[in-house]
Amino acid sequence: QVQLQESGPGLVKPSQTLSLTCTVSGGSITTSYYAWSWIRQPPGKGLEWMGVITYDGSTYYSPALKSRTSISRDTSKNQFSLQLNAVTPEDTAVYYCASGLERFSSWGQGTQVTVSS
Repeated sequence: QVQLQESGPGLVKPSQTLSLTCTVSGGSITTSYYAWSWIRQPPGKGLEWMGVITYDGSTYYSPALKSRTSISRDTSKNQFSLQLNAVTPEDTAVYYCASGLERFSSWGQGTQVTVSS
């Protein structure tokens, strides 16, 4: 069973860049046909899929966030990362990394990110 763990700052100032990393264990992020997603849940709202990086390094983003989002990977560390630019308080959420695209077989525990000055 693949395990995922998010890491990164819990507090980001408005207009700055939110950066999170997901470390994967129990499997390789380059295993064929696997996909690795970022998902968030703002307080009091539902889950929002943000984007994905696939086993071959291809990336796809939510149209609503595409202009501000970048997902990358470090295969030597078996990690993938999220950058969200120009954050506002509306980006305050619990951020999750997960394996999969439409169905998610494994999730990280989630990390709270608050956008505040």
